[in-house]
Amino acid sequence: MSAKCCREIPYACEADHRPADRDTTTPDEQLRTVSRPAIPNLFIIGAMKSGTTSLHQYLSSHPRIFMSEPKEPGYFVEELTWSRGKDWYLSLFADAGDAAVVGESSTHYTKLPTYRGVPERIQRFSSDARFVYVMRDPVERAVSHYWHNVRSLEAEAERRDPLTAVREDPVYQSYSDYVLQLQPYLDLFGAERVWTLTFESLIAAPAREVERLLNWLAVEPALPDSAFAKQWNVRPEDLKKARGLGLLNRFRYTRLWSLLSGLVPKSVRRLGSHLAEEDVMPDAAANAETVSYLRRQLAPRVRSLEQLLGREFPEWKTVSNRDDDTVTREAS
Repeated sequence: MSAKCCREIPYACEADHRPADRDTTTPDEQLRTVSRPAIPNLFIIGAMKSGTTSLHQYLSSHPRIFMSEPKEPGYFVEELTWSRGKDWYLSLFADAGDAAVVGESSTHYTKLPTYRGVPERIQRFSSDARFVYVMRDPVERAVSHYWHNVRSLEAEAERRDPLTAVREDPVYQSYSDYVLQLQPYLDLFGAERVWTLTFESLIAAPAREVERLLNWLAVEPALPDSAFAKQWNVRPEDLKKARGLGLLNRFRYTRLWSLLSGLVPKSVRRLGSHLAEEDVMPDAAANAETVSYLRRQLAPRVRSLEQLLGREFPEWKTVSNRDDDTVTREAS
């Protein structure tokens, strides 16, 4: 600009010559501005052994929904991964982009009395969170839970017979007490933020149930029928359990074995596996007795659930009015 121009338009001349404003933001602030981590706003909270893996995968197929991998980070359980910190947890959602719904599916969040304080931690973290709770026939869920523990060879596997186990260990019944598990979320977040459905309806008509859920989430249904072609986490045909007291099986999952196993010939490792575990066939008579016991214990809790949610559950055959000698289908 000429000197004459500067005299005629002094502000323009000043603007041409004054230094640019200095950027005082720190590198960390600049990074947060460029890439602000997504905060999860959807939590599939259970119930265990009720089809949450399939639902997680169905939602993952939607272009406007991002679901975490791993499926169950369990971050809001103090005894599990809470100590890893917020940055670790949010890193699971780093690729969410502009997804309208960002979620995870930790069934540990509805395992009272084992894990406490979860709804309160979620409320402090994501006050606008919404929740999905899938409920299964409570007797079948408990039986499936038992067989899950029997075949959990990497942990302290269940070695008791089913009736003894469900009588002695309160978690089998507590995790099937859906009022106990749901009430804290309803109290903190309100019924309008909690969506409930049943495992049975999800298995019978997955497209219909997911469409209803998507409408509740205000996300346009956009999943092809092929998205529902598979069920996840189905119980395998062959069941195995730890042999004897399980000492050899527990050794297979120690750090010491992980260091030594590469030095052991494959034939010896195969023999070790054979000696550590054995096939198990569910006993129909024992299963019937267990079902009968659980039905007596859990039927009153279903009545309480019906009052809480204002609906009935005719799809839950084992807690309907039937003769005690009717045995549930083999739970998966």
